[in-house]
Amino acid sequence: MIYRPFWINRINNAWKLRSIVWLSGVRRSGKTTLSKMISEVGYYNCDIPSVVRQLEDPEFFLGNQSDESKIIFDEIHRLENPDVVLKLAADEFPKLKILATGSSTLFAVKKFRDSLTGRKINIYFPPVLWNECLDDFKINNLDRRLLHGGLPELLLADNRNLDFYSEWIDSYYARDIQELFNIRNRTGFLKLLNILFLQSGGVMDISGLARHSGLSRPTVMMHVEALQIAHAINLVSPFFGGGRKEIVKRPKIYAFDTGFVTFVNGWNEIRDDDRGLLWEHLVLDMLTVKYRKVFYWQNKNRNEVDFVIKGFGNKIDVFECKINPLKFDPKSLSVFRKYYPEGKNYCFSPHVSSPYSRRFDKLEVKFISTAEGIID
Repeated sequence: MIYRPFWINRINNAWKLRSIVWLSGVRRSGKTTLSKMISEVGYYNCDIPSVVRQLEDPEFFLGNQSDESKIIFDEIHRLENPDVVLKLAADEFPKLKILATGSSTLFAVKKFRDSLTGRKINIYFPPVLWNECLDDFKINNLDRRLLHGGLPELLLADNRNLDFYSEWIDSYYARDIQELFNIRNRTGFLKLLNILFLQSGGVMDISGLARHSGLSRPTVMMHVEALQIAHAINLVSPFFGGGRKEIVKRPKIYAFDTGFVTFVNGWNEIRDDDRGLLWEHLVLDMLTVKYRKVFYWQNKNRNEVDFVIKGFGNKIDVFECKINPLKFDPKSLSVFRKYYPEGKNYCFSPHVSSPYSRRFDKLEVKFISTAEGIID
């Protein structure tokens, strides 16, 4: 079992602010394993009938815990009234520290009639981050991370098990999508999912998705929302300030994991032409963990910035992705900065051993390999 200090520290810091932490991520991402790494914790798997029986009287159960106990409710949505348990814990037993896990954002779970506003902190748990590969998993082979993906079981396997991806997709539909959204058209849904993974990193076209999947536009939009809520895809909205011929409507769509992108494309190795796009996925994961909202920028002259973060006031930070930092081209960044001059410029590259800065005319760009090199 590989210890993951980044996430343990994040959960412990969240508990300093709220007594309830909601940890969500796709199945097999390692939520259960991570939960058991927390020291002096009581672990309860809500898939087990005996645990469900214990929690039928939540007041009695919580009242018998010692003060400031740490409690894990894994897959808590399996309970009949999970929101009652968490609301009671937050309101009547605030010294208890609760970590509840699930495969989706909390508000998607139908059994949660109370969204626990002001009582919880949400933490999204993505596939293994690139900085974790380097620091904790001792994997510095970028192509292995891109090809296998970041689900721990796949990342650590010597050989790539293609059956795992198919089985994961079937389980994802059966246990997450059907239970959360009651979507019964399995064939249409999985065809759409496959298309979205194939088009990962591109701009989303609802009409094209409807045409190729055989689904209606409203159905495609409903399924895309479900996939985003259940963490299979990430939508990155365009950033715009108005009146500058900027793209304002069409988001980019990214699959949650590079391993599934390579699987649906049938790739057995990472080609040079695809490495940059897949690297964007890893950068997006690092930014999503650090920031609440990530954008991209493009204008109608095809100038494009990979990722944009809106800061305080007029501060707007830019994050470009480049496999080879020596091939960084500041053209699009220069155009962007004519409109939005305030903010820092970064370029993520996996081959940067130590952060450094370069000047391009009036632009200063800091080159980094992980989010730890970002200056807030």
